[in-house]
Amino acid sequence: MVEKRKIIGVILLVFVISIGFYKPIQKYVSIPKELVLIEGQQEDLQKAFPVFNLSSQSDFVKVNEDTFTVEGAKQGDANVTVTVGGAPVKNVNVKVLKDIRVIPGGQSIGVKLNTLGVLVVGHHLVDSKDGEKSPGEIAEIEVGDIITKINGKKIENMTQVTPFVQEAGEKKEPLKLEIMRENEILKKELTPIKAKGESSYRLGLYIRDSAAGVGTLTFFHPNTNKYGALGHVISDMDTQKPIIVNDGQIVSSLVTSIEKGSNGDPGEKLARFTNDRKVLGTITKNSPFGIFGELHDPIKNNVLDQAMPITLSHQVKEGPAQILTVVEGEEVRKFDIEIVSSVPQKFPATKGMVIKVTDPELLEATGGIIQGMSGSPIIQDGKVVGAVTHVFVNDPTSGYACHVEWMLQEAGIDIYNNEKAKAS
Repeated sequence: MVEKRKIIGVILLVFVISIGFYKPIQKYVSIPKELVLIEGQQEDLQKAFPVFNLSSQSDFVKVNEDTFTVEGAKQGDANVTVTVGGAPVKNVNVKVLKDIRVIPGGQSIGVKLNTLGVLVVGHHLVDSKDGEKSPGEIAEIEVGDIITKINGKKIENMTQVTPFVQEAGEKKEPLKLEIMRENEILKKELTPIKAKGESSYRLGLYIRDSAAGVGTLTFFHPNTNKYGALGHVISDMDTQKPIIVNDGQIVSSLVTSIEKGSNGDPGEKLARFTNDRKVLGTITKNSPFGIFGELHDPIKNNVLDQAMPITLSHQVKEGPAQILTVVEGEEVRKFDIEIVSSVPQKFPATKGMVIKVTDPELLEATGGIIQGMSGSPIIQDGKVVGAVTHVFVNDPTSGYACHVEWMLQEAGIDIYNNEKAKAS
């Protein structure tokens, strides 16, 4: 009995040892039904199918390029055969998009936005003969509302409001307001009142018609001069709601100093508009993916001024990359980062990547990602892949980025032949 147990033990030991030296040869391959690639980027065809648990003896999944090759192919659909060990496994429909190229930015820009109508940013009490009142609150005007019309007349700036208020106060008639609230148009009536010891009438509202700040240009399209910047929406500092843009401008700016970031305290670029306040372009859209419009003329960063291919969200890889940004004056420089993770997104969504600053010089200068760096273009393998958007408050070396694919869509640069844009 003892001898039998010894024999069984030896057999089990040999089996365990053999398992230790066993190298799996089975391939686990993710093969999609449809693959979207950009014309001319044939090397990405080989990288498109993730392969897991490969031993050193295994062959990678191969694409039969005799059946299909991207380089030189016309825009449209085709089929590619995925083979394992020479045997066909599956046919995949490949959609080939036209080759879109953009020129990366990195320049520090000043942003001047004019709101649609006038934005309500707060209430205040008016000390009248009948006590302290806020006509705006009585009329149920809320913070974040946008006054677009008064007495049927379109309102574009604050200077247009005062004459209506004075006239209504003197006539003791209510103002007929048209306001926009969360994309809904509402009609309100507001009766201005006079403060004690004053001759002017008041609304009991704090209003604003413009906003200004600094950020970073991400890219522009050399054929149309359409650009994208910032990578995130501009919100009003008081209401914390996205600003609805009537029009605006981006102007040249320079970085005067850096407030270095630390854990729990995000840093900031201190910048100002250049003395000539040169207007670089228009602002026509403020969206979750940044601001967009058209440049008046092409501009240079003096680092990477050639048109570069772009990368779709599912093609971005974890690993080394670079960003273009300004830390002093107007000089655009290239710094090393790492793409820690990237989410293949089928539809537009923010925060598509997590990035980490690895460049010692940038870490010494800024502590990592700081305010004003939003929009800094991310370059990987000679392609524009996205833009810096947010910093992690408790780890300023790291933050979020968005994919350039969605910024191009917001800029009105069609890379899908209108098919995916309509679906989104």
